[in-house]
Amino acid sequence: MKNCFRIPRVLLPAQGFRKWAVIACDQFTSDRGYWERVAREVGDAPSAFHMILPEVYLGENDEERIEDIHNSMRFALEEGWMRKSPRGLVLVERTTKTGVRKGLLVCIDLEEYSYEEGSSALIRATEEVVPSRLPPRVAVRRGALVEFPHAMLFYRDKKDKLMRSLEGEDLEKLYDFDLMEHGGHITGYLIPEYLSIDVLRVLSGLASPCFAVADGNHSVAAAKAYWEEVKQKIPASEQRNHPARFTLVEMVNVFDEAIAFHPIHRLVKDVDKEAFCSFFAGKVPCARRGDTLYPKLSSAPECVSLTDEAIGAYLKHNEGSVDYVHGSDILQDPGEDCVAIAMPELDRDEIFTTLKKGKRFPRKTFSIGEAEEKRYYLEGREISYD
Repeated sequence: MKNCFRIPRVLLPAQGFRKWAVIACDQFTSDRGYWERVAREVGDAPSAFHMILPEVYLGENDEERIEDIHNSMRFALEEGWMRKSPRGLVLVERTTKTGVRKGLLVCIDLEEYSYEEGSSALIRATEEVVPSRLPPRVAVRRGALVEFPHAMLFYRDKKDKLMRSLEGEDLEKLYDFDLMEHGGHITGYLIPEYLSIDVLRVLSGLASPCFAVADGNHSVAAAKAYWEEVKQKIPASEQRNHPARFTLVEMVNVFDEAIAFHPIHRLVKDVDKEAFCSFFAGKVPCARRGDTLYPKLSSAPECVSLTDEAIGAYLKHNEGSVDYVHGSDILQDPGEDCVAIAMPELDRDEIFTTLKKGKRFPRKTFSIGEAEEKRYYLEGREISYD
């Protein structure tokens, strides 16, 4: 049984958990108001917000922002903003409107990960990774002392034997608080090292046929790309245990009843609405309601693939841009000079059957939960010897 995991020592805020924890950087990319509210609530308080680059700001003084991020990480470590927990996994319970989602915080070995289609790696991407989206993420990681990951990986456990193995254990509570901006409630428990070893033995046996990066595909791919850079600069003797070889993720059972799969809708912006709708209808069978198009395709992968091809073909010769939107509100009112395209929901059983065939889903095929239910940056981990 191959082991692709490592037991971490996570960094947690020394105080002020609510202001510390903020939503994943790839959320609310069309909603500056959300991030402005977060900035106001956080202020100058210790927070992971000072150590991430929200994608809504990409392209705006990126180099300066990344330098500030690195400086904030160094300051946070030197000023004691974070404390290091004992070595062990973390049992995470996230309460949202869909229920209580249980996850296991663990390090994965990036040597066992691949996002290439047809890969037989033990850890695989569920969707296409776009290389052009990696440089800003790699730039943040390059020179960073700490990582604050938001990736979520799936394992298959229909009988839920992993989580049931932890029932009755008296675990130390690490945190227990309400997240900002309607993120629900989160509680974390430390699984001591001796017990973590047994837990990972069970988890390792659940690779069927692999573990799937369900959320944060580009984040994990960037960590892999950075590790490949580091690996070229150090001797083989140092590669086995170098901290950059690993990245922190949350492992979640794909059959967890609190997981809700949602489509990721397309929003085509700054276009001639009538011209675009006419063009799209000629490529993809669909119905139109107001400024929203509803493709008549039930298979989520097929619908996403054909939709993205049609959007790409239109934008190749016309002005406009495309955004990927979580939540159904945009379907009611896409906005001025915008057209929304509704995507169907994904059947969760398709995930591992697709990966077993060596295939991936088109990029942005599904989302786990609503935007507010995404993983928050909370736990950190040192990735540098500096």
